[in-house]
Amino acid sequence: MNTNITDKKYKKLSIQVSLNGLSFCCFDSLNHTILSVKEVQFDTFDKTIKIEELFADAFRENPELKDSYDEILVIHNNNLSTFVPAPLFDENFLGSYLQYNTKVFKTDFFAFDEISNYSINAVYIPYVNINNFFIDQFGSFDYKHANSVLVTKLLDASKNNDDKKMIVNFNPGHFEIIVIQNQKLLLFNSFDYQTPEDFIYYLLFVAEQMSMNPESFKLELLGTISKEDDFYTIAYKYIRDVSFYDVSDLQKTNSFTTAQNLKHFILFNS
Repeated sequence: MNTNITDKKYKKLSIQVSLNGLSFCCFDSLNHTILSVKEVQFDTFDKTIKIEELFADAFRENPELKDSYDEILVIHNNNLSTFVPAPLFDENFLGSYLQYNTKVFKTDFFAFDEISNYSINAVYIPYVNINNFFIDQFGSFDYKHANSVLVTKLLDASKNNDDKKMIVNFNPGHFEIIVIQNQKLLLFNSFDYQTPEDFIYYLLFVAEQMSMNPESFKLELLGTISKEDDFYTIAYKYIRDVSFYDVSDLQKTNSFTTAQNLKHFILFNS
């Protein structure tokens, strides 16, 4: 990466990684715009192939990943994370915060992102083998958890809004439910699902726990969900006020569709 001012490229690379693939985008950091985005899906059926080999293939096939950048950010996207209020946080006990919602092992490596504006910390298990692969590729880079980016942006946008709002970030295989009220994080949880019935069960369960009436609260959707999905249909059946999250401000920084901005919300906001 470049540190000399005369070598500055004014380009930033963000890579969002999971065990199913990666997506990456290139930013023009001078004009604060998004230049390109690309997704790489892994064929994960062959269990003999190491994840590092799949990443190596992606780097061979996508020369943009080998360009020069002033800044590189790796975003870990998994459901091995939780949020801890700053007054209760001690970085010597990271594993203990995760043990209530994740199976943790003594050999696990834990990390945290400080979200100082809101006095909370995201504690998570990054993909160490993927980080090691990136060290070989880039030398140095920053990394954080996808949910840190997500929650920070949602809290920023909730300023002066006193209504309790539920936002769902929908991914293949799992989704996050976030309940926010005027820059306060009231609930964050990640759920695995297989069917639309799983999806609506968790939505209504959380609504009940948070004393949110399905006739009146706002449900906003992000991620890989569209109006044609059975998941959208069942949510719309049981919850009166369902809409897609407003990404119009984000779209001012890029030329991509509303669906792409919803899908890549975390990547584009990184």
